[in-house]
Amino acid sequence: MLDADKNHFDGAKTYKVTLPKGIPEANFWSFTVYDNMTRSMLDTPQRYPRAGSQSYPSPAAEPDADGATTIYFGPTQPAGVKRGNWIQTTPGKGWFTILRLYSPLEPFFDKSWRPSEIALVR
Repeated sequence: MLDADKNHFDGAKTYKVTLPKGIPEANFWSFTVYDNMTRSMLDTPQRYPRAGSQSYPSPAAEPDADGATTIYFGPTQPAGVKRGNWIQTTPGKGWFTILRLYSPLEPFFDKSWRPSEIALVR
């Protein structure tokens, strides 16, 4: 519910998180964004406020050249960011996200793999 600077997520701002190479899941992973007020998925024109390794119902996220995967959260898709690596937010609405690892592997449990904090971009 808080960004790297301990501020609440603001639907009008853009943030990013980096998942290091070797995401520890045996099946798939997914970020989903939820509305602070309703606790339901955030209602945006994007329809499915998610990003992940599966290509349905939206394109799968693509890793960066170094094998890490960067996901952006914001009201507009940042230039140069593929659709699968962006989750739309809504100005005027707070939000929170959950990262799910389906069938997590040992690096998750022993904490040798950790995503970055979600940081404000602009």
